[in-house]
Amino acid sequence: MNNGIIILDFGSQYNQLIGRRIREMGVYSEILPYNTPLQDILERQPKGIILSGGPSSVNAENAHLVEKELYEQGIPVLGICYGMQLTARVLGGKVNKGEKGEYGKAHLDIIKENALLKGVAQNSIVWMSHFDEVGDLPAGFELNAKSGVIASISNPERQIYCVQFHPEVSHTEEGGKMLENFVFSICDAEKNWKLTNYIEKTVAEIKERVGDNKVILGLSGGVDSSVAAVLIHKAIGDQLTCIFVDTGLLRKNEDVKVMENYGEHFHMNIKLVDASERFLSKLAGVDDPEQKRKIIGNEFIHVFDEESHKIEGAKFLAQGTIYPDVIESQSVNGPSAVIKSHHNVGGLPEDMEFELLEPLRELFKDEVRKVGEELGIPHHLVYRHPFPGPGLGIRILGAVDAEKVRILQEADDIFIEELYKNDLYEKVSQAFVVLLPVKSVGVMGDERTYEYTAVVRSANTIDFMTATWSRLPYEFLDTVSSRIINEVRGINRVAYDISSKPPATIEWE
Repeated sequence: MNNGIIILDFGSQYNQLIGRRIREMGVYSEILPYNTPLQDILERQPKGIILSGGPSSVNAENAHLVEKELYEQGIPVLGICYGMQLTARVLGGKVNKGEKGEYGKAHLDIIKENALLKGVAQNSIVWMSHFDEVGDLPAGFELNAKSGVIASISNPERQIYCVQFHPEVSHTEEGGKMLENFVFSICDAEKNWKLTNYIEKTVAEIKERVGDNKVILGLSGGVDSSVAAVLIHKAIGDQLTCIFVDTGLLRKNEDVKVMENYGEHFHMNIKLVDASERFLSKLAGVDDPEQKRKIIGNEFIHVFDEESHKIEGAKFLAQGTIYPDVIESQSVNGPSAVIKSHHNVGGLPEDMEFELLEPLRELFKDEVRKVGEELGIPHHLVYRHPFPGPGLGIRILGAVDAEKVRILQEADDIFIEELYKNDLYEKVSQAFVVLLPVKSVGVMGDERTYEYTAVVRSANTIDFMTATWSRLPYEFLDTVSSRIINEVRGINRVAYDISSKPPATIEWE
């Protein structure tokens, strides 16, 4: 889509947040690598360009830079953090190594208002994350705000605006106003991004591209694959066949729920494959986390490959790829291969002779959920918490077997049930139970027990890059602990994980 806002990615952890903030305004945004050729950028006819933050120094030997010509196209530019330092360096200013840097909250003092800062309080809190700082301004630029260092500069005549802080994060009190000023007042962008239009456009595109051919899709029951399946089914009906592989490592009764929710409710063709014994036999005695992930991923590929060849006339392979996956694959820091293996079962074999169909690849996660609701998927299904591709295989620490899976399924189901019952499920971002390979002595009735320890985990996050542990009420945790110990045979001790990310991760393996 043209006439949106282009965000050039210099490695900022917040670049996806910038894109989401702009789309929330009803304006299309697209994130591209910083080294995207200028001609490719211009072909998109952007109304404005944002230069994101980044972890490096613009004075480094191999610094990520842009050509000076970018600023000479008459397109408004907003430089954020690294983007401000980059602008200063490229246009002839000077960037100095800071004495101590600025991290976290700072006080912004506006000295001279401009179009970006119009209507913004003269003194407000902003979020800083930088070490270097702009020393000498480029010719033609003016100082607009300070925070102990130069915090905002601009050249209104050339429509170039820069801030040292991050307006996209919620900690910056007036950040939303600044982004609105840039998008609407400076760039004169139109509200051209509506998800209802996206559904209509995508359905038409799928019909035209697929024609009379068949499509297969690996349905997991998760949000992305489910929304993709319903969207494709809306376009081509029974030409779509979904393959649901029960790895034996899924949530309790997941197979039954998927068949009811999507097979019966949406009348979709779903092929249920019970491969639980295959997966568990391959995992027998394996306790290394990375090896478990690889085994699960490889076995999933083999099972899916076998089943896909049983469907005659299938030409397309559909996947629930979403925009953050696309961004990560083209990131300036390279694909996050190790991190992604932490969550996913891995890609499908390259020699599968299908054309790829990815109807959600332009959408952020929150947009996928909204599309799901527009398509009639029940609210509780599109707002499910993330579930890792390897499933309970990486929530059972140590070796995996059928009995441990049963124990964990029961405990996890109780925790999730109580979250829903107490109206807490959507107030936390991801919640689950982990089973430890640790047994301890307990007393149940008049008997001593020697059983497993379960850990309850709940985290709150915006982007899953950082997270804090959920401050769940003690009374609630007491109920969860009591129910798990009393109702799940095999657990006699429950702990609550109060680690944040970083230094911990949300998942344990």
